[in-house]
Amino acid sequence: MRAVTWQGKRDVRVEEVPDPTIQEPTDVIIEVTSSGLCGSDLHLYETLGAFLHPGDVLGHEPMGRVVATGSAITDLRVGDRVVVPFQIACGRCWMCQHDLQTQCETTQVREHGMGAALFGYTDLYGSVPGGQAELLRVPHADYGPIKVEDGPDDDRFLFLSDVLPTAWQGVRYAGVVPGDVLVVLGLGPIGEMAARVALQQGIRVIGVDRVPARLERSRTLGVDVLELGSDLVEEVLSRTDGRGADAVLDAVGMEAHGSPVAELAQKVASRLPDALARPLMTNASTDRLEALKTAVALVRRGGTVSLSGVYAGAADPLPMQTIFDKQLTLKMGQANVRRWLEEMLPLVHDPSDPLGLETFATHHRPLDEAPAAYAAFQAKDDDMIKTVFRP
Repeated sequence: MRAVTWQGKRDVRVEEVPDPTIQEPTDVIIEVTSSGLCGSDLHLYETLGAFLHPGDVLGHEPMGRVVATGSAITDLRVGDRVVVPFQIACGRCWMCQHDLQTQCETTQVREHGMGAALFGYTDLYGSVPGGQAELLRVPHADYGPIKVEDGPDDDRFLFLSDVLPTAWQGVRYAGVVPGDVLVVLGLGPIGEMAARVALQQGIRVIGVDRVPARLERSRTLGVDVLELGSDLVEEVLSRTDGRGADAVLDAVGMEAHGSPVAELAQKVASRLPDALARPLMTNASTDRLEALKTAVALVRRGGTVSLSGVYAGAADPLPMQTIFDKQLTLKMGQANVRRWLEEMLPLVHDPSDPLGLETFATHHRPLDEAPAAYAAFQAKDDDMIKTVFRP
């Protein structure tokens, strides 16, 4: 089969790789019909190469049709249309039973002290082949895949794999209610989807970004937009009766602009041999914290900072004095996809498509164009916000 493979820093290629096979009774194989390009994939493209190997198959936002099932699979049949959550969870352990699927005790990557295994996401998360491919093996398919109806376009359902639950969890963790003000930092795929979710719930959204196309698109949704570089604190204070936002959702994460020292450290680490880079990144790495520091500055006293952007630093210098003094709540983590399904599905199945899922993607590309898509997304070219591959 053809698949998008990692070959080195800023080097992804579409190559022929072996077809996946059923390995466990609870496996299924799907023929991938759509697979998203995620902002988290850019961390692999740029920063986390020490935990990848040439030939690793990327991608963690797939959906498709079941083409083979293991002997223990009873709820899925060949031909069923499914969305595959980005984390691999068993559904039976203590963590899964408490709706913490990204901490699944069955698939936790204990070797690296990490949570549940993820598709297409480095040794740190199990080195499981990803979904930017023609075929995908899905472990624990007796629990993970979400069966969806025939009829609507893939884009109506695809974002259940990651984007929608990540945004949904970010808004829920923010603790905002109708009439509150939520600042969203970063209007890429997760930030814009979070804005859509919040607006649909009657929450006022102020969105911040530096890319004109992203600002303009969010403006058309009803977001009150601010360009990064303006005096954000003063602007937000002026729009919130001098208090600050009730909550701030950081959808940027570890590669934020405005952190030159940490950026240099990341670049140096990414150029070291893996044997040196791995312990450095595991024990002494720092993120670019400008977005998080901005969130702390913008939120009102007693407010909440919700982190949806990925952070991976082991020695980040947090502004603890301010966090403590302002009595802030911080909530964060990978999205627990199945935790939010009952809340999300009515909107997904609503014929009026209130979240605009079918028009959310800005680009659809064949798999062969993945290298160019990665480069454009990383450079924020071509007004690219969300790309969907159609293998």
